[in-house]
Amino acid sequence: MEPSRNSTNSSLFQWLGLLEDSDHPPDSTHPRVITLLASILEKMIQKNKKPFHIRHNKDDEITMFHASKAPTMSIYRYTERIHRYAQCSPACFVAAFAYILRYLQRPEATSTARRLTSLNVHRLLITSFLVAAKFLDRKCYNNAYYAKIGGVSTEEMNRLERTFLFDIDFRLNITTETFEEHCLMLQKETVPCDSRKLRTVLGEIACSCQAI
Repeated sequence: MEPSRNSTNSSLFQWLGLLEDSDHPPDSTHPRVITLLASILEKMIQKNKKPFHIRHNKDDEITMFHASKAPTMSIYRYTERIHRYAQCSPACFVAAFAYILRYLQRPEATSTARRLTSLNVHRLLITSFLVAAKFLDRKCYNNAYYAKIGGVSTEEMNRLERTFLFDIDFRLNITTETFEEHCLMLQKETVPCDSRKLRTVLGEIACSCQAI
């Protein structure tokens, strides 16, 4: 069973573009994971959209990741820009995705809800990529460089990173099983908009991983 699972995971990682393909040089095309990550985040945002009369719900948390208005650059173009200039490893896309979901998860006792929207997705992306690259890659550009990529000041980038780390309780470690779970989520390109249902979905996917 273990060799079969390893083979399945290897095929999945190859399909996502996380592994080098001898037939396609690294710089010849963007990893499929970029498109999938942008698509799944866009779907989450679309599901979280509310009618105008309830947009300013007191149960929604407004954070420093929220912009005053939605950036004009699409999520895909923004993610592709990060890939092009940050040159982080493809695995960082999966890690950044996992970190964003951890950020969205709130303790059950917390009254305010964190939702992914067009106002906060860009800052969450650049911050999660910065954190992922620092944690996973041997070489990583500094905060000033990431700030230029993300379109924010260095001071703001520093604050975003610090706030993000505290908000996820510095839970940066990603086990092999967790990495596989999030790869499967990207492959299925689906995730619930309600952040409090994320644990259920991750649990179901974990069970499916064990069955492979």
